[in-house]
Amino acid sequence: MYLATLGWDDYFSRQFESLERDGLVPARIVEQHKNGYIAYGEQGEWQAEVTGRFLHVLAELVGFPAVGDWVGLQPLPNEDRALIHALLRRRTQFVRNVAGSAIEEQVVASNVDVVFLVTGLDGNFNLRRIERYLTEAWSSGAQPVVVLNKADLCDDVAARVKAVQSVAPGAPVHAVSAARNEGVDVVRSYLTPGRTIAFLGSSGVGKSTIINRLLGEDRQEVQSVSNAVGKGRHTTTSRSLLLHPDGGMIVDTPGMRELQLWASEDDVEQSFTDIELLAGRCRFTDCTHTTEPGCAVVIAVEDGSLDEDRYRSYMKLQKEVQRLQHFQELREHTRGGGDLSRVHGTRQILERRREPTRDRRDLGRVSIVDRDER
Repeated sequence: MYLATLGWDDYFSRQFESLERDGLVPARIVEQHKNGYIAYGEQGEWQAEVTGRFLHVLAELVGFPAVGDWVGLQPLPNEDRALIHALLRRRTQFVRNVAGSAIEEQVVASNVDVVFLVTGLDGNFNLRRIERYLTEAWSSGAQPVVVLNKADLCDDVAARVKAVQSVAPGAPVHAVSAARNEGVDVVRSYLTPGRTIAFLGSSGVGKSTIINRLLGEDRQEVQSVSNAVGKGRHTTTSRSLLLHPDGGMIVDTPGMRELQLWASEDDVEQSFTDIELLAGRCRFTDCTHTTEPGCAVVIAVEDGSLDEDRYRSYMKLQKEVQRLQHFQELREHTRGGGDLSRVHGTRQILERRREPTRDRRDLGRVSIVDRDER
């Protein structure tokens, strides 16, 4: 199996130079389980687990490898098992806050190029939910694409597409019917050799059905939506990365009952460019868009040119990310500077770096940078 088939390129190759000198081999995480991982590399498939040192040094600071991550492995002789010694810097990462009241990041998938936000054109359709998913998708660094599934159940598909386009600037919108295999070719066009796509959405929106259509076989289990409550049933129970026969990789994720944001104010602005344009006309540069005189945003709501529900969604998401940012600043202040630890016989420098992503803005990324011992 060639690494390029799995998405390997110069971005990861440059990071791996020092690890290769240490005798490690590159591999990509394709499945994540409670007690370990499945990883693919040039030498085949491994059942992998992190080393004790990795667990002790990195777990609290950067968490564990996630589906889509590139890692440095040490294969065990004459076995299909390997030990994970290093985690390469991620190009993109889809992160959400864990469900519930706690504030803790959870990496759903990493190194994804295109993220499909799937919603149903049935009782699942909700513009506010789409706005929330879009905000998180822009934060990931991947290109978001909105997929409106179950077009066969909608009387006016064109009107729904137009409504979503109005709240999804910069994101293509496609209507499909996976059940009838209609429109799926448009989704397939994004799946090219070496590219990784991911599907995210609520339970029962048809992610697994779309993936089965793309793969040409029923590899992912499918269940119907509960007629009693009109809500989806969880079909996919764990994250996995699937290889397409013609090239490209597909990440399937369990349906989410709720999506707690892990994003920034810039990400909200990316999802609400129409409101940001209005904000630039406000009388005061620090306008909160609530009670200030001369607020162009409030005026637009009052005269009907800005949908009030969209305005409320914008204000709600801004409040959420401001609260999250405040928590992150407190945590970083408590954590302090870099941490030096020994992993695999070399001194590792864990540092926060800010890398440009798709020329939109800078996103904080965790880096693991090797330094030879002096």
